[in-house]
Amino acid sequence: MPKVQKMKNVLDVMSLQQHVETHKAQTMKPIDYRKSNKLGLVPLFIFECAAKLKMKPLTAACAAIIYHRFFKEVKASDYDEFLIAAASLYLAGKIKDDDVVKIRDVINVAYCTLNRGCGPLDLNDEYWAMRDAIVQAELLITRTLSFDLNIELAHKYLLYYMKTLQDWVGADVWNSVPIAKTAASYLQDFHHSPNILKYKPTHVAIGCLSLALQTYGVQVPLTDESDEAAMWYKPLVKDFTREHQWEIIEDVMEVYKHEATLKAA
Repeated sequence: MPKVQKMKNVLDVMSLQQHVETHKAQTMKPIDYRKSNKLGLVPLFIFECAAKLKMKPLTAACAAIIYHRFFKEVKASDYDEFLIAAASLYLAGKIKDDDVVKIRDVINVAYCTLNRGCGPLDLNDEYWAMRDAIVQAELLITRTLSFDLNIELAHKYLLYYMKTLQDWVGADVWNSVPIAKTAASYLQDFHHSPNILKYKPTHVAIGCLSLALQTYGVQVPLTDESDEAAMWYKPLVKDFTREHQWEIIEDVMEVYKHEATLKAA
């Protein structure tokens, strides 16, 4: 993609993000997940449930990674994606020691989100059947992932890189625009896409921070855009390249384009 077009897309991403956030803030008809056949709805379901459960952002991101990793290994049509999503939320709560994630709450939030207008389940046969299904799905996920539940997220790297850059560019520049908030938002929203699995967590963190800097036109001192070796991220992540930067930026922008499509009236 030509550099001019890439820069135009970087500028467009902020308006896309604002468009999506506006729709989130507005009173709009909730998505009927069971009746919609649009691709990419399940990550929205995961993050909607996570918000209702008051999960920590790291737990929600972990659930999304578990979900994406599972469906990287299997055929989506062979499984109930919403059941796997609910089990991913429950499993992520265990992995991240998130005390607010109780199985009864996961069951009721998932059930009510899938069945709009319904109240929580009583302790009846339907409740116990759903509980058993989530527990069995949790075991299935664990086996499918070969019991590798070491989920390394990009968030810790982003925090470190932001602290380094804050000292580098100076407090006045850093505080003049919401770089940290925007980079964190890009990172969390990138978890809606399975494309996040293509990259190292360190690369994802740099890519999201780079997009935030370019969104607000912030130039890091003593760097040279024309020289790969003089880019600001080289001292932080030596194996990160300009090509990685543009690939991640384009994948993040695609998340907002896709979400805007999903939520279009």
